[in-house]
Amino acid sequence: MAAATGPCLGVEELGLLEKSLGLKKGNKYSGQGERKTPVLQMNSGPSLTGLTTIAIHLVKQAKKDQLLGRTAEEKAMVQQWLEYRVTQVDKQSSKEQIRIILKDLNSYLEDKVYFTGNNFTLADILLYYGLHHIIADLTVQEKEKYLNVSRWFNHIQHFPGIRQHLSSIVFIKNRLYNTH
Repeated sequence: MAAATGPCLGVEELGLLEKSLGLKKGNKYSGQGERKTPVLQMNSGPSLTGLTTIAIHLVKQAKKDQLLGRTAEEKAMVQQWLEYRVTQVDKQSSKEQIRIILKDLNSYLEDKVYFTGNNFTLADILLYYGLHHIIADLTVQEKEKYLNVSRWFNHIQHFPGIRQHLSSIVFIKNRLYNTH
């Protein structure tokens, strides 16, 4: 498995986010540099650079600030997970690094519904988009190994407007045989 590939994956994700937030298409995105860092060209003023910076801007533009966290602690957690997405998930390049990330996320999600606890936030949306190609490549056995990640991922992909044209990932919920 390679790191996020394709022409400006972040740009595509921002388009999905825009649509899920109910914003009218109209923002102009481009990819900058070798890593194709997303850039939003503003009609007035300077351009915005970076997946999380632009995503936060879109959430505020859509007046859905609750997605950025409701309390000071939750806001900090959203920031933390957005940073994790860009510094860890997007930077993985080997099967081993992916395994470590999934193991860490699986432990973290053990007693949580969402990344900030009990509220759906931008962190869940961007981690879902960032992990989609990774989860899509997992075998049924690997998905079962990361049960908490699989549970969270399956929950998020069924959120109205989030998955859009991304493939629906199938998770086996019942076993046809007994392992005893």
